[in-house]
Amino acid sequence: MATFGPMVERDWVGWHKAYDERGSSMERRLRVVQRRVAEALDDAPPGHVRIISMCAGQGRDLLGPLAQHPRRADVTARLVELDATNAAVAREAARDTRLDGVDVVCGDGSVTTAYEGAVPADLVLVCGVFGNVPDGDVAHTITALPALCGTRATVIWTRHRLPPDLTPAIRAWFAEKGFDEVAFDSEEPHAFGVGTHRLRIQPLPFIPRLRLFDFVGDGSGARL
Repeated sequence: MATFGPMVERDWVGWHKAYDERGSSMERRLRVVQRRVAEALDDAPPGHVRIISMCAGQGRDLLGPLAQHPRRADVTARLVELDATNAAVAREAARDTRLDGVDVVCGDGSVTTAYEGAVPADLVLVCGVFGNVPDGDVAHTITALPALCGTRATVIWTRHRLPPDLTPAIRAWFAEKGFDEVAFDSEEPHAFGVGTHRLRIQPLPFIPRLRLFDFVGDGSGARL
């Protein structure tokens, strides 16, 4: 996760428990994200596949589908997570499933320097981020994504659809910044949205030390 104010109480380990509640919005969202990750791996061109995951938590979005995928040996991935306990859980899961190409970094995913050496990426995961940052930072992050992407890269993102629903604006911002929408998934009565977009323009040069967002969520609820 990114920077927090000094008085914010955080429980990002407990936040993951909702993934284990069958039928919960978090569990349903995870299934959708994992399916879209597997499809992105299916569609990736032959050869090396680079993946980055912002504020990756325990890595469930990626590690589950990657462990079962026939392209797993082609993948190198960098998962960036500020919470040390969650990073340790992700690191252990990668080790247990023998995903040797996965590197879990305990660090600040809100600054592009965290991804230096791991980009341009073929798949960028921005899951659990857009519901926890100011709206202006969502737009700013989308503007910066082409500098983290390789040619025809896929970006998968999530955001809750609680009022006021920002997902229509997010989808429009992706289109404005050079992405084609592959899919937008949402399930009633659940309040999540999962977007999948593919870069249609030429990637932009990497910009180190660029702050993408300020993380203002406190981990007390399942913000999507």
